[in-house]
Amino acid sequence: CMKLEIAGAEASQLAARFGTPVYVYDQNRLEERMRQFRQAFSSPLFDCHVAYASKAFCCLAMMQLVQREGLWADAVSGGELYTAMKAGFDMNNILFHGNSKTDAELEMALEAGVGTIVVDNLAEAGRLAFLSTNHPGSRTRTLLRINPGVEAHTHAYIVTADIDSKFGISITRSQEIIETCRILDEAPNLDFAGFHAHIGSQIFEPEAFAAEIDKVTAFTKEFQDQTGLQISCLDLGGGFAARYTEKDSCPPVETVCRRILEAMTEAVKRHGLSVRELIIEPGRSIAAEAGWTLYTVGSIKDTEHRRYVFVDGGMNDNIRPALYQAEYEAVLADRMDEEKSETVTVAGKCCESGDIILRNGRLQPARPGDILAVASTGAYGQSMASNYNKLPVPGTLFVKDGQARWVIRPQDLEDLIRNEEPLPEES
Repeated sequence: CMKLEIAGAEASQLAARFGTPVYVYDQNRLEERMRQFRQAFSSPLFDCHVAYASKAFCCLAMMQLVQREGLWADAVSGGELYTAMKAGFDMNNILFHGNSKTDAELEMALEAGVGTIVVDNLAEAGRLAFLSTNHPGSRTRTLLRINPGVEAHTHAYIVTADIDSKFGISITRSQEIIETCRILDEAPNLDFAGFHAHIGSQIFEPEAFAAEIDKVTAFTKEFQDQTGLQISCLDLGGGFAARYTEKDSCPPVETVCRRILEAMTEAVKRHGLSVRELIIEPGRSIAAEAGWTLYTVGSIKDTEHRRYVFVDGGMNDNIRPALYQAEYEAVLADRMDEEKSETVTVAGKCCESGDIILRNGRLQPARPGDILAVASTGAYGQSMASNYNKLPVPGTLFVKDGQARWVIRPQDLEDLIRNEEPLPEES
């Protein structure tokens, strides 16, 4: 029988050695994907940076890998900043995002020498300007997140949507943007450099990025004319698609990057802009397809209309199907070449009827003890894991050239109560 291999290691042997459930990353594939982005997103006209979106999957080893491959990284919390710092990441190459940064997080970013803080709103700009006075002699670069009114999810994009997003300031509120940028520009310890925008996720259509660029650059031109402030940097966000099922036809990285660079080149020329630096933030599309989750099949149960295949994990290690009906493909690791002759629902062990990993999917006939592998779980699997039902978070392996090692050890039962305090004894 044909067996699933991940970076030269048999999946069922990994399961036997390390236990299940377990997250497994193909390190070779992670590295290859990062290099693809770095090579494709380069231009003689612009200083181009690829910033890995840490929220997709963040741990010490991943941040070290991102740095080793010459990428920047973005962080959205004190925890992600701390992980980057502990990984020895060059903090100058960090973008610090978030719509609700605390004073403590902003202080942490300023103290750590974070290269760029992406400001979300007017109130935050004032707080950051004030806090930056505690750091005389430093110059922290800032971008302002604007909302261009382009929303793109999967194959659809709409140019008048999402002006009520919780992120950024809508370009319809130009006076508020001007006021915010003036605060950032006039603060003695801050440098205002430009704008950040992000239009969605799982974007299959490169033209969506061209639409974003149209709106952002036209706004930039108006802004410069009104204020005299020069915009040198644009961060175009992420949203690059990853393949989850056979229905997903993802454009090659090279195609999307080429379209972005073409659109930017043309727009800069058309508007006479001074933009010299471009940033993109492909998180999911770097991590997703390099990751697998391995489970052991427990019981098989038939109901009137459904065959359930129960596994030893569930929504605590992959919340996406329950959260927004995400679809995946699964395979029995030791019977890859057998026909997927059954329609089954793969369900987890959590006490929720919505704890479904695969709904009405095709699978080889499963038996208790089989190793079931779910593909493309590398983004937002481990990073959104929880201890619901007091289940330990599975460990994470990196596999490279057949060699596997923990990069995050699995929690044990003691970890689940480590921070808990019992009631005092009654006297």
